[in-house]
Amino acid sequence: MAFAFLLVVFGGPALAQPLPLQTGLNEWLVRIHEASSKQSYAGVFVVSVEGRMSSARIWHACEGAQQVERVESLTGSPRSTFRRNDQVLTFFPERRVVLSETRESLGLFPNLLQSHPTSIAQFYEAKPIGTERVAGFVADVVQLRPQDRYRFGYRVWTEQKTSLVLKLQTLDGQGRVLEQSAFSELQLDMPVSLSKLSQMMDNTQGYRVETPEMVKTTPEAQGWMLRGGVPGFKSMNCYKRLMAAGPETRQDGTVQWVFSDGLASVSLFIEAFDPRRHLQGELQALGSTYALSHRLNQWWVTAVGEVPPQTLTAFVQGLTRIK
Repeated sequence: MAFAFLLVVFGGPALAQPLPLQTGLNEWLVRIHEASSKQSYAGVFVVSVEGRMSSARIWHACEGAQQVERVESLTGSPRSTFRRNDQVLTFFPERRVVLSETRESLGLFPNLLQSHPTSIAQFYEAKPIGTERVAGFVADVVQLRPQDRYRFGYRVWTEQKTSLVLKLQTLDGQGRVLEQSAFSELQLDMPVSLSKLSQMMDNTQGYRVETPEMVKTTPEAQGWMLRGGVPGFKSMNCYKRLMAAGPETRQDGTVQWVFSDGLASVSLFIEAFDPRRHLQGELQALGSTYALSHRLNQWWVTAVGEVPPQTLTAFVQGLTRIK
């Protein structure tokens, strides 16, 4: 999940409450998911994956329904990511390039609000396991245990007064930590200026702005269906990426079909098979993120998600061409 933490900023709008019963798990998750819209803060966020650490400094400001966020990488290649509501600009100073994107879902468990209210409690069990200090704050610790082999578990630390998520671990079936994200420094209720962050975001002078073209579509319109499905995972969105085929024409590119169980997500990337680029299907892993590539007749399918390998296999095997 290299730099996936750049847009993972969490929190909660109300004073902490005791963990609800299992039937209220969805409501508890929604509360922590929506937190960043209610407060401003700044801090340093650290991600640890397979012994390697990445970090970024985050500034988050909100005024009413408006939110602006700046994330500055502190490790690896320099980059600055700005988010204003669903608009995202990523600045790459070494290449003098700005990548402009629109992202409908951002933050912790981004597809949570689109999922069926009862589905999460059907596939995960919540258990309070105590309190700990993180970045100088007292946090309640809750473990989310999967009820089958198609998803990972989570351990979540939330600040007691605000419900801000201070730390998050992804766990495999044996309870081992695959990936960890946490604030190492945090200042709550910071006087972060929304207008100043917006001005910085809009200043693209001297940069080349690149905007990937994505058209919202449906799997059926692109000629695909998922036979059988994977328990708990529902179709969220489907996009078609366009690419240049000449100075004035364009042709179809990759189709991205997104699924989620409310917490975990899987993307299927489908494109025409190219023997020059697509040599052999394989499974790759980085922390809790797996990628599985597979040839399907004249198509090349890549399944990517923070799920166990068998989940990706089930998606790939169920994918069917209908036209």
